[in-house]
Amino acid sequence: SPISIMMGGIGVISLAGVVVNNAIVLIDYIGQLRNKGSSLRDAIVLGGMLRLRPVLLTALTTILALIPITVGLDISFSRSQVVMFGSESGQMWYMMAQSVIYGLGVATILTLIVVPVLYSIVESGRARFRALFSRKRKSDPPQLSTDNI
Repeated sequence: SPISIMMGGIGVISLAGVVVNNAIVLIDYIGQLRNKGSSLRDAIVLGGMLRLRPVLLTALTTILALIPITVGLDISFSRSQVVMFGSESGQMWYMMAQSVIYGLGVATILTLIVVPVLYSIVESGRARFRALFSRKRKSDPPQLSTDNI
């Protein structure tokens, strides 16, 4: 379906805020577990398990809140028909709601799968770099000290 630049753009911006917040919640908890002494794999698995509910609840409440906009639900107490579907008043917000709903559906899966995988790759690379750097340092010739002169 065609996308409105204005309302679709607002939807993408709000989508980015929710997705980044979910990723921060997950990564921050994994970092806390690592600081407590957990191994990389254990921290990622436990962090994913314990932060699954907050990530899913954030995404699902946002999606469920936007469903009335996508179906055009209009509640009017001044007319004889109180609840009406397919109203014209919600058409302006339809593109925003649609972009957030579909985007959150995909981004939640990516947050729960891709973010921990990327975290693991980055942390493993960091550990290899530190090990390589410390090995180089140990093999460097000793420096002359001017303290004993």
